[in-house]
Order: sequence, then C-alpha cells, then structure tokens
Amino acid sequence: MTLTVLGCGTLGIAILSGILNSLAPFNASDSSPSPSGTTTPAAQQEDGSLPPKVPSRFIACVTRDGSAKRIETVLSSHLHSLTILKNRNLEGVQQADVIVLACKPKNLKDGILREPGMLEALQGKLLISILAGTSVGSVEKEIYGTMPLGDTDTMSESQCRIVRVMPNTASLIRSSMTVIADSNPPLSSHQSALVTWLFTRIGRVVHLPPYVMDAATALCGSGPAFFALILEAMTDGAVAMGLPRAEAQMMAAQTMKGTAEMVQNGQHPALLREQVCTPGGCTAGGLQVLEDGKVRASVATGVRTASVAASRLGRGEQGVNGPR
Repeated sequence: MTLTVLGCGTLGIAILSGILNSLAPFNASDSSPSPSGTTTPAAQQEDGSLPPKVPSRFIACVTRDGSAKRIETVLSSHLHSLTILKNRNLEGVQQADVIVLACKPKNLKDGILREPGMLEALQGKLLISILAGTSVGSVEKEIYGTMPLGDTDTMSESQCRIVRVMPNTASLIRSSMTVIADSNPPLSSHQSALVTWLFTRIGRVVHLPPYVMDAATALCGSGPAFFALILEAMTDGAVAMGLPRAEAQMMAAQTMKGTAEMVQNGQHPALLREQVCTPGGCTAGGLQVLEDGKVRASVATGVRTASVAASRLGRGEQGVNGPR
C-alpha cells in the first residue's frame, strides 16, 4: 500500500514521521516483503487494533526545494521507503492508494485537485483531508465541480472517498489530539481502521459528527496557541517576581503538563482547582484576580471566535478576523 502526502509541510512531515517511526521496529525485525507485496510486517501482527493493510511505501509531494530538503533532513533514516516529488502532484496521486491532503486551504481553492487527470487518479481511492475549516463537501466540489455525485447513501465504488480529519501541531512530538469526522455513508471497516491507525501514530484520536468539526478545530487546532499564551503569561508573572526566565518557563510547562495529566486520569478541573485553593490562601487570591479579569470568559470567547472563523474560512471568506 502506498500513502501520498499532498502538500507535505509541517503537519505532513509529522504524520509521516509518526507512521514511519512506528513501523521501524517491525521493518528492522523482519525486512522480508509480504507475499502480496502490499503490506508491511506490522500489518500482519495478530492485533485487533491494526487494519488489514498499512502503508509500506510513502510519497511526499512538495512545490519548493526547501521543503524537499527539510523532509530529507527530518526523515533521513526513512528515505529507503520514501519518495519526494517536486511539482509532480498528479504522479504522486496516481501511485497512491491513500492520499493525505495536507496543503494550505488556499491551495485547494487554487486548484490543486483540478489538475488535468487528477479526477481519474483519485477514483476509488481514500482521500484524508486535514485542511482546517474545509468540509468534505468543499473538497468534493473541487474534485467534481458541479458533477452530480448521486445518492450519498449509495456512493459508487469508483468515487473517491473523502474523510475530514483535524490533527494539531503536537503531532510533531506524537502528542496530537486528532478529531476524525464521521462519514456519510460510513467508511468501510478496513478504511475506518486504517484512518484511525494512521492518526494514533501521532497521538490520541476521537470520532465526532461533521457539524462540530469547526469547534474541534478551534479547541484542538488553535488550542496549542491558546495554552502557549497562558503559559507565557504565567512565566512572565514569575519572572517579574524574581525567577530566572528559563527555569520559570520550564516550571510553568511542567505544571501545565502535570495538571493536564491529572485531568486525563479522571480529576474534574473544578475539583482539582478547589483542592489547590485553600481558603484565605495565595491561590485563592490569584484566582480572584483572574476571575475579575474575566480570564475564563475571554478564553471561552476566544474558542468560540476561532470556531466561527474556521467556518468562514471554510466557505472561502477573507478577512475573517476583521473588526466585529
């Protein structure tokens, strides 16, 4: 099986890195090809979490020499199974069984999927779109234009199956929170298992209905920037009170990580906050300042605003963050 990343930038490299690194132990222990030549040894393990087939060959499609060199540097230990194609998108799609659409949303509008021959190259294949704010319908329109797609409940096997996925920048360290949109009609069991397997290589996965994907984009896609701002603010406060910046940043990051892990282990955020907040203590005083400054409301509004902006970007609007 061949997987092509179309528009292989930061997230595309992260996805490839996660998949290739997870396959490396199996490839090292058994480098012999499978009888069919279509699967890697990892796919032959008796493990219900693995799909029947996983990719054994990879293609990264880019438009610039700098992007190609970056891929060669970051994935240098995997170049034996990775091909880099510059300005040869059609060739990359023709050779693929699964395509990850990882370009910038504007490149979709610029016609990356309307290249002559692309419609035929995509027939019967699985296309995974990780474009922020871009619905499956928008991708279909770019591929098929105004062509009638027929009844969505009885989709032809020759049509390209498109699934919307939203990973985040923590993919780079295999700690992404990835949201996979439910498909209509549902993907086959093999396709669904493959998509889930691919993105569990770079972190955790949750499946949600398509109508909440813009909110998921705001929470998980934009979330790292929001958390980074809060971390910066806590670091600045500590520095103002005498802590060295390097130590303050490390301490703030570890505190944020530990708090998140406690929540993941079952602690409710409100109960955790109450446990730390001794009556009349320093934490109570600090929290009162944050509440007076409407930090809670501002963060919640930020997520809501990012969600609306993601939706508008998906409709091709410009200047979505202009004056309100």
